[in-house]
Amino acid sequence: MLRFALLISLACSASAAAQPQIVDPAKLTIDRLFGSEEFKEERVPSVKWLDNGDYTTLSPSKTYKKASDIVRFDKAGKSEILVAAEKLIVPNAKEPLPIQGYSFTKDLDLVLIYTNSVKVWRQNTRGDYWTFRRSTGKLSKLGAEAKPSSLMFAKLSPDGSRIGYVRDHNLYHEPVDGGAATQLTTDGTPEIINGTFDWVYEEEFDCRDGWQWSPDGKQIAYWQIDSRGVKTFTLVDNTTANYPILKTFAYPKTGERNSACKIGVVPVAGGPTKWIEVPGDTRTDFYIPRMEWAGNSTELVLQRVNRLQNAVDVMIADVATAKVRTALTERDGAWVDIHADSVEWLDKGSTFTWISERDGWRHLYAAARDGSSVRRITAGEFDVIRVLHIDEKAKRVYHLASPENPTQHYLFSAPLNGSGKPERLTPADQPGWHDYDFSPEGTVALHTVSSFGNPPRVELISLPDHKVIRVLAENKKLREAVTKLQQTPVEFFRADIGDGVKLDSWFMKPANFDPAKKYPLVFYVYGEPAGQSVVDRWGGSKYLWHLMLTQQGYAVACVDNRGTPCPRGRDWRKSAYRKVGTLAAADQAAAARVILRRPFLDAARVGVWGWSGGGSMTLNLLFRYPDIYRTGLAVAPVPDMRLYDTIYQERYMGLPQDNAEDYKTGSPITHAAGLKGNLLLVHGTGDDNCHYQGVEKLADKLIELNKPFTLMPYSNRSHSINEGKNTDRHLHALLTRYLNENLPAGPKP
Repeated sequence: MLRFALLISLACSASAAAQPQIVDPAKLTIDRLFGSEEFKEERVPSVKWLDNGDYTTLSPSKTYKKASDIVRFDKAGKSEILVAAEKLIVPNAKEPLPIQGYSFTKDLDLVLIYTNSVKVWRQNTRGDYWTFRRSTGKLSKLGAEAKPSSLMFAKLSPDGSRIGYVRDHNLYHEPVDGGAATQLTTDGTPEIINGTFDWVYEEEFDCRDGWQWSPDGKQIAYWQIDSRGVKTFTLVDNTTANYPILKTFAYPKTGERNSACKIGVVPVAGGPTKWIEVPGDTRTDFYIPRMEWAGNSTELVLQRVNRLQNAVDVMIADVATAKVRTALTERDGAWVDIHADSVEWLDKGSTFTWISERDGWRHLYAAARDGSSVRRITAGEFDVIRVLHIDEKAKRVYHLASPENPTQHYLFSAPLNGSGKPERLTPADQPGWHDYDFSPEGTVALHTVSSFGNPPRVELISLPDHKVIRVLAENKKLREAVTKLQQTPVEFFRADIGDGVKLDSWFMKPANFDPAKKYPLVFYVYGEPAGQSVVDRWGGSKYLWHLMLTQQGYAVACVDNRGTPCPRGRDWRKSAYRKVGTLAAADQAAAARVILRRPFLDAARVGVWGWSGGGSMTLNLLFRYPDIYRTGLAVAPVPDMRLYDTIYQERYMGLPQDNAEDYKTGSPITHAAGLKGNLLLVHGTGDDNCHYQGVEKLADKLIELNKPFTLMPYSNRSHSINEGKNTDRHLHALLTRYLNENLPAGPKP
């Protein structure tokens, strides 16, 4: 009888489990966030501008579900298919080539297609290239003898007759309509890298494409990186095969030798490379992070940066003689930022633009080509966040700035002659975060706008009147889904920590908030000089996960300490010099004490979490301020700064040989004895950036100190910990569960 009753019970349970679960549209769950596409953002394919504000973009094919057409749009929205997906079917294939990049000749007759790409560290920069000629319908593959997915950075020559590319660390070019390839360099190896970069240049200077056609198409300038003699790091892949697979690469840790770097120019017709005579030893004393043709085919402009990165020399190189001269020198007591938007030629090539903080704010300057003068273009007690477009005819420069609120971005226009105040073009009734992609002539732009908790809208606008021509992406479904969610308004404010220091912050109250009760508080942190966290823009899945925590009964807050790259002036940003991990942690703790004065917050239930530099900050806060933070979730941290790379860490901390004590003081592992609360360490074992090695060293230290902690390694995952099925869902379920178990949610009397 008992057995029969048990069977009935089991059957009823199974029947109940089989019933469809009712999803409350107001409540978020891990499965809704990371196991479905319910909150998927509508992506607008990138555009490639043509003349007069027309552009091309990728549009889903009506014939092939996984393929795209290349479509031309004019400003009015009229479209024309330039290359239909069915034209890109390789013989014996059933599906068209997946387009992952493309470029046209000026007459739009020939298109260069990038496809079958594979990841090289952070981005997919190696793949296959094909050409398609619209007038003849001919589809041809470049580098016919090359291995699959082995070509990099293919580019059409200025006259559209040839295509250059990098293959197996060497430079080649070949005719667009077929024919033998010309190999321009022959010394390329995994250690002697022509036309692209090693790990540290790519990661920290954003250097990937390492070669350029001259404007007349007769020469190619390129970087050569020689990593011989650089110490290597090995990643161990234990999951792909029965035996470990080792991946070894040059990775210079702080204080170690860097790769040698030089600039060469080679004739397209073939022949020896002429090496530019840049003074100094790039293995020990200098970097060359920027190089391009100097507005003509006879000179190059390059930036030489010293090892401490507090001095930049802008040099003009004469290609014929290989000699260089210095046109501008930038110095700073801390470090000089290397900008992507620094050099643009004006006044028929007699001057070039430059970004500098020499007056205490980040502004645009014009420097004479001959080095005789430097004049400021923009002025005022605000930072130019990024230069977007310079219109010499109208004598105006368009740039992003936010003089009143550093958590937001707006479009401004200023006169090129340096007179007058900048004019805000972004409408006053659109608070939030704005970004723009200008057409070459500057009459139209793609405008993306979002704000905290509000998904982005993308539209085509005319300039300078900022009128909407048409909307390209509204994110209507996502917006409706977010609107239905249970939430309380976000609060932006400044935490006054004394001595005139006020830190930008945001705060999310728990759902069903009752001011008479007390709630746990979770801080989200980053705090390093590489990123700003308190921003009034759409935060994607991270925002939604934080919102889910508020629905569970947590308050969530975020603070930007001094040293973060906020548009609050040079002194704000550079205050972190040689104090990374120290000043930031003190600021964060001081702000936490200010925020915890709110009577509805439970000082006994305070947690903190962060990723990468935020993981390091989590450790510093948990170890240094155990009286405040009771639970910490550190994802992919760097527990010991000496284990990180030269370019990033030395920029902000100096050389460890000269500054050993500050390295020690700023590293969380030094303060591990202070751990009193709950610690979860999460790291990908295949992280090429912040190595798992650091977490293992910290684990050893915590064991030595007899400190309990929890460690979750994600096998063979990189720094983003997102490879493999269900990884995002598993990771965020782990973080949520750890918080729930160690920092109980919900109100208490």
